[in-house]
Amino acid sequence: MATITATAGDDITTFEVADGTRLVLALEEHGIDILHRCGGYAKCTTCRVIFESGEPDGRTEAEAEIATARELGEARLSCQIVAKDEMKLTVGMTVSASDFDDPGPAPEPTVTP
Repeated sequence: MATITATAGDDITTFEVADGTRLVLALEEHGIDILHRCGGYAKCTTCRVIFESGEPDGRTEAEAEIATARELGEARLSCQIVAKDEMKLTVGMTVSASDFDDPGPAPEPTVTP
């Protein structure tokens, strides 16, 4: 099991999910209104998170390309990460802090593209 502690605005939530769960879905399933406007395809960068600890090594090819193109720095895309071990992170963009009415299309259960 993975233990995730996520900060979104003033809220801090800690929960457990099965190792290998797509991070963007784990966050959303546990009440965090994270944006994912492109549906989890590493195109929009609205699902970005910043890790305090437990950041996974490496990036998918799609995440690496957009991170360079958009100069994301230390931000990671939760749509391109699977939960593992212990992770402590801050969510960058939420529905409640945006002008959107919904988070975006539902991401697939596995990392895409």
